[in-house]
Amino acid sequence: MHFTKMHGLGNDYLYVYGEVPENIAELSRRLSDRHFGAGSDGMIYISPSGTADFKMRIFNADGSEAKMCGNGIRCVGKYVYDKGLTDKTLLKIETLSGIKSLHMQTENGRVSAVAVDMGYAQAEEERTVFAAEQAVTGVPVSVGNPHFVIFTEDMEKVPLYTLGPVLEKHEAFPGGVNVEFVQVLKENRLRMRVWERGSGVTLACGTGACASAAAAVSKGFCRTDSPIEVILDGGMLAVCVSETMQVQMTGPAETVYEGDTEE
Repeated sequence: MHFTKMHGLGNDYLYVYGEVPENIAELSRRLSDRHFGAGSDGMIYISPSGTADFKMRIFNADGSEAKMCGNGIRCVGKYVYDKGLTDKTLLKIETLSGIKSLHMQTENGRVSAVAVDMGYAQAEEERTVFAAEQAVTGVPVSVGNPHFVIFTEDMEKVPLYTLGPVLEKHEAFPGGVNVEFVQVLKENRLRMRVWERGSGVTLACGTGACASAAAAVSKGFCRTDSPIEVILDGGMLAVCVSETMQVQMTGPAETVYEGDTEE
């Protein structure tokens, strides 16, 4: 099996063009292992689509399947363009959370950055849950997958590694949830760290950045129709949220290396 390791701000996946194998859960767990495998946050399979230009399926490092990945879909656009599978710079990608549109920026015949129309965010009223012997208040947000956005005044003190896994599987979120800790640095500038459902702490999460921006807009911390800088451990994403809560995300996509496995 041939794969391409790619990342968006350090959120890395192994990309394969072809149909998903029956043993995908075990395969993703094994190859994603950072000590005994290739090392990644999961695997993404790309294939032809009957309703869009291409289809993507996302499998986390624990073998579970995700509906959407913002960093991952940018890399899908780079993959199919750089490898000559398409010459379009405007693409439709089929995902489990619907069809998403990509607008690709190219330099010297290769994709350097991708803007993704993420659809509409649904930010709910703040909710308080009891987890790890404390009351935790956050904003539930859906951007095709579930998020719980917690605002903090000091990012250095957030209990990411202890509270993240507890909230991910909290009974208040059937099916699990992605957990974001967000500090408002100034208007339209956020600092975010994330515990991703199925993968744990990652350097970046595209849907998490979109959910955080939408939550910040809903609370009046950020303006609509203006770029919001979301600073993650792996770098910065630009997110724009309209008055109707339609979200667009722009960021880089990078190829790391090509690899082969005997299975």
